[in-house]
Amino acid sequence: MKHLYTLLFFFMVSAGFAQSQPDRGEIEGFKLFPNPATAGKVQIVTANNAPKNIRIYDVLGTPVLETTLMGTELNITGLDAGVYLIQVFEKDKVATRKLIVR
Repeated sequence: MKHLYTLLFFFMVSAGFAQSQPDRGEIEGFKLFPNPATAGKVQIVTANNAPKNIRIYDVLGTPVLETTLMGTELNITGLDAGVYLIQVFEKDKVATRKLIVR
């Protein structure tokens, strides 16, 4: 019986945390190109074209680039060839994509 109460406790706690996180939603009109990137630059276009915070992670989850983008062109010449995860934050929205650099 003690295990049932413990299980119910953890279920309720995890459900409470899941509900307390804000619903960010997807960035409207989000486009990332070219992907795979070969020229050391990628274009990030959105419907609002507002300033964007960019975070790029390697496959191990280590942050390799963090910057604020005012326009649409992101310089990625400092990244080695490989597969990355890119997160783009615009206002209260977020978009996450796989980025391949050749």
